[in-house]
Amino acid sequence: MSIRPWVIVGPPDSRGIRKITINGSTVGSAWSLNEMRQVLRRNNYPDSLNIEDQACVYWRGGDSDAWPDNAWKRHTVITVMVVGLLGSMTLHVVIGWPDALGALTFAQRLVGILFLLAAAEQGIAALAVVDHWGKRQLKFSGSLVFLGVLIALATSNLLLFLWLQERELIPELLAFLSLWLWSLWALYTLIREKVWQQIPYPKKFALGVTITALLTAISLGYSTLYQPTSTPLHFILKAEFGKPESGPDLPYMLVPLKLYAKNDGGVPAIILVDDYTVYGRAAKFSAAGQKMKEWKKSWEDDWWGLESERYESNVKNTRITSGQFQGPGSTLAPGEEFRKETMVKFPKKTDYETLEARLQLAFLRSDRGKLDDEFYFPKASWLKKEDGYYCPPKECTEQLIYHGGVRHNNNLINMTRKPRYIVAFWSPEEEPDALISSFSFKKRKKDESIYEVYDNPKELETERNRYDLGWVAVNSRVPVQGILKKSKS
Repeated sequence: MSIRPWVIVGPPDSRGIRKITINGSTVGSAWSLNEMRQVLRRNNYPDSLNIEDQACVYWRGGDSDAWPDNAWKRHTVITVMVVGLLGSMTLHVVIGWPDALGALTFAQRLVGILFLLAAAEQGIAALAVVDHWGKRQLKFSGSLVFLGVLIALATSNLLLFLWLQERELIPELLAFLSLWLWSLWALYTLIREKVWQQIPYPKKFALGVTITALLTAISLGYSTLYQPTSTPLHFILKAEFGKPESGPDLPYMLVPLKLYAKNDGGVPAIILVDDYTVYGRAAKFSAAGQKMKEWKKSWEDDWWGLESERYESNVKNTRITSGQFQGPGSTLAPGEEFRKETMVKFPKKTDYETLEARLQLAFLRSDRGKLDDEFYFPKASWLKKEDGYYCPPKECTEQLIYHGGVRHNNNLINMTRKPRYIVAFWSPEEEPDALISSFSFKKRKKDESIYEVYDNPKELETERNRYDLGWVAVNSRVPVQGILKKSKS
């Protein structure tokens, strides 16, 4: 009968578990004599093996009675490890799912997929925890747990770094801190056990982790920094007056106005608010000339197109026609055009010297944010039933308010910030406006003005840059005398 190689049973570790080595190779671990027999049985040793015979079994750190297994401590470690990994897995799914399925760019989808893959690994690591602190039937169970903990630590560090940029008090902060503290404890526990010794190819393992981290960082940087500047939006706008129409018995003129917009860039755009307005401009002629100071009287009302003329005084711009062009919430895909024609009516006997048409719109890049459905339903500020949107006409201009949540296409931003809202104002009596802030009209107090949304200019500028909210406009002007001559010809 051939003599089998010695079985070496190592000394108990801090958990009371003893490693079992056969012919120089570790084949398993055990925390009791019964577990040891199961390991031997899996390696083709019969149950009749005399474990007290030193010719077959060599004991280190105590004989066959030295099994100081602390079952309560081991089960506590298993429970805490599994809860932490499952919590981290859930967080990765919450972050990655929207980006993997709904992001418009490949880079953002890639980031979402990487988070989902990380979640899958952590789910597997949670199962490996039971084996690593149990029977250790899987040779690499400790390595799987180690990788899952490294992922949790990297993600929690990233989330806390992003949170520190704004330092807003959000409920998710407690989860970020808890995950960070747990991952530090889990990493310390695994390092004490030297789990990396189970990794068959440690250099390849480290290289794989590094490449994955770099790929995630590059994708994040590309989607948030490079792409918005490499593919800017470009619009072509036109506002043109047509041939006037009138009749000898009619006291007014009808002048066609043709409006046109085209997205000439490479990124879809969301129109937040748009407006076209026709002004009648009247002024007195000053033969002696002025010192070109007339513009100071009206710069606050018309800062879009400031100008001044020496031989004019008492300049007055009057709104004749105003309306929406394409409408808030509409979109313009790359290469898409939108046209609109309307009629401008004004009296034949008028003091207007010129007619000026202005077309303007505020836009949001579709690859930066997505609007909630609520935005598409305007609220009337003069109606009391609108609750948080109501403002007495004596205090505010009667206007339509478009308000809804906006989600950044990088879900990491959404997870580390308070909710952001887009609000757009439109009225035929005032210039339109659109902005992004953390101000919610639903949570507005009764003693707060609707213009409280403007109280944090730093936040408004930060969010404008983050979501790439922009404005474009075009002007067109024609002399009224020329219009009257065309109508007679």
